[in-house]
Amino acid sequence: MKTKRVLACILMLIFTSHSIAEAQAQDLRTRKIGSDWPRFLGPTGDGKSPEKSILVPWPKSGPPIVWQKQIGTSYGAPTISKGRLFMFDRHGDKARLICMKSETGEELWRFEYPTDYEDLYGYNNGPRSCPVVDDDRVYIFGVEGMLHCISISDGKLVWKLDTTTQFNVVQNFFGIASAPVVEGNLLIVQIGGSPRGTAKDVLAAQGRIKGNGSGIVAFNKLTGEVVYQITDELASYASPTLATINGRRWCFTFARGGLVGFEPGTGKVDFHYPWRAKKLESINASNPVVVGDLVFISETYGIGSSLLRVREGGYDVIWKDFPRRRAKAMQLHWNTAIHHEGYLYGSSGRHSKGSDLRCIELQTGKVIWSHSLNERTSLLYVDGYFVSLGEFGTLMLIRVTPEKLDVVSHIQLGGHLIKYPAWAAPVLSNGLLYIRGKNRLICLDLSSYQ
Repeated sequence: MKTKRVLACILMLIFTSHSIAEAQAQDLRTRKIGSDWPRFLGPTGDGKSPEKSILVPWPKSGPPIVWQKQIGTSYGAPTISKGRLFMFDRHGDKARLICMKSETGEELWRFEYPTDYEDLYGYNNGPRSCPVVDDDRVYIFGVEGMLHCISISDGKLVWKLDTTTQFNVVQNFFGIASAPVVEGNLLIVQIGGSPRGTAKDVLAAQGRIKGNGSGIVAFNKLTGEVVYQITDELASYASPTLATINGRRWCFTFARGGLVGFEPGTGKVDFHYPWRAKKLESINASNPVVVGDLVFISETYGIGSSLLRVREGGYDVIWKDFPRRRAKAMQLHWNTAIHHEGYLYGSSGRHSKGSDLRCIELQTGKVIWSHSLNERTSLLYVDGYFVSLGEFGTLMLIRVTPEKLDVVSHIQLGGHLIKYPAWAAPVLSNGLLYIRGKNRLICLDLSSYQ
């Protein structure tokens, strides 16, 4: 009898090991030099690529186009893992996650669910956030609040949650746009629920909305079960930012009313730093930038930017813009600044007209240079250069230097290939650059070994 039990255990272990091996998704890449881009703003969540040896300068026609594809309605960028590209958009009354081969655009599978979201301001009704890949799972967070976990190998559903219903989320100006982050076995998400009986949307409530303790929720990433929920903050359009400071893990969430600093493993809140313009229609949408023990935040509706030095249990304000002073260090709208060697680079301005690309000194907020583009841009850093994508389709290669704006290459994709609004930040994986406009995704070869 004992022998049979031992044999059964051995067979179970063999079967389980085989099943796990089967479940591991195959790496589809043929290009082995480079890295994945599995989440918002890349592998380190700061808009920086670790890749080297990019094409400099570009041919007059720009980097070669490898493939291009019509896509649905959305604002989010693609993410890439194991040779698979994940694009989350809307087609009619369906939200759709498409998995393609990242090097060719060939579709592998699609996952769909019904959606009836309608934007309060008439913007498009598609997803705002990008997919988030973790090992053999991909997470999507829809504009209407549906949170799904899906297998990357076959597109099958692992679990799903209707966060709007579960936490009573009052519809914000532009729906839900914050991408989740993975920390260990946790999926950390900006939720921002309210007590039952609150007005149906932020306009009907005239902004007078209270929280119910679900501002930030950590779910078990494998099951979707709630592990903890913290803060009465409402959700913004920025995504949580993870960092290690002096040996301790931190998560910084630039929520609707300000910056929340907490320990991601436990949910212990260290501080809340109020930072939001008084206008009803103001939003926070730019991710915090962490440099050592310094955290930079910025918005574009009136109060500008601030830099904090954080510590366990609190913070010190290093500098901040003053609301009544017209000149601000930086006013980021939906783009996130990129730090390099003591300086921050980003697109400052609420509207296209009058917006500029600028460089400021991190420690002081001093503007080093500012160049008017009349086009809001998103940046990607790679090997000493920025790839800049303008909302009207201007693509530039810029040498990173605090001395001046040094444009190395410049092409115009707007009109014929990239249509306004190109609001998603560029993505780089295995030497291939992915950019999207209103309804098209383009893959360009940025490698120097073509």
